[in-house]
Amino acid sequence: MSNGAGTIYLVATPIGNLEDMTPRAARVLAEVDLIAAEDTRHSGPLLKHLGVSTRMVAYHEHNEDKKTSELIEQVSAGKNLALISDAGTPLVSDPGYRLVAAAHEAGITVSPIPGPCAAIVALSASGLATNEFLFAGFPPAKQLARQHFLERYAACPQTLIFYESAHRIVDSIADMAAVFGSDRVAVIARELTKKFETIHQDTLGPLANWVATDPHQQKGEFVVLVQGKAGRPDEDAIDAASDKLLKLLAAELPPKKAAGIVAEVSGFSKNRLYQRLISEKSEKE
Repeated sequence: MSNGAGTIYLVATPIGNLEDMTPRAARVLAEVDLIAAEDTRHSGPLLKHLGVSTRMVAYHEHNEDKKTSELIEQVSAGKNLALISDAGTPLVSDPGYRLVAAAHEAGITVSPIPGPCAAIVALSASGLATNEFLFAGFPPAKQLARQHFLERYAACPQTLIFYESAHRIVDSIADMAAVFGSDRVAVIARELTKKFETIHQDTLGPLANWVATDPHQQKGEFVVLVQGKAGRPDEDAIDAASDKLLKLLAAELPPKKAAGIVAEVSGFSKNRLYQRLISEKSEKE
């Protein structure tokens, strides 16, 4: 810490099983001056279980702008603060980015207290490649936006990791099957570390049917992992969406400019895209 300022601790909490709370995390929560919690009602039972009586304040997406400056002011004055989310590691698809960024700007020490993270827990047990992975968070709620969102990752060679809610899991898996292909291997990890934990691997077509026809598999909290596309993007055939975009841009822009833009959004080689345009032009002449 510097200039008499306190420290902001990012404390990971259990994603289900309370036995996963580390002794260090429990100690820090008991010793800090204040705990900023995503939902104080949700975190209350955990703190009671731990015997922690530290005062809590709500810090969530709806009050981040206002609360960030207030919390930074208190830590700058010497208070120690712990940030926790409803479950798992703070900031991973949860509030906190603004607070941590502001802390660095103010020269305040930020100290992570590691622990559970649903994305990493699911990845470790998925049976999919772990050497490279891409965490994409929650897909959009509406179908068209969700499909466009998924299309951005269709050519990625890395294992893809998504979070999803119970009331959208059926539609989301169906869209993944449509965008990534029904034969792409994927894993649904549900209720991790809890009583009804389920980790099920199959191709997306059967997975979509499995979830849609079994109401029990539509409950709880979900991590969905999708196998990366085989081969490197520039070694595969250019997908239909990228090809369409390339042609639309080439009608208004020079070939190199059009190829460069599509390369940025698709991951395909700029040279490969450029050569495709030149080849098509030669065929028409």
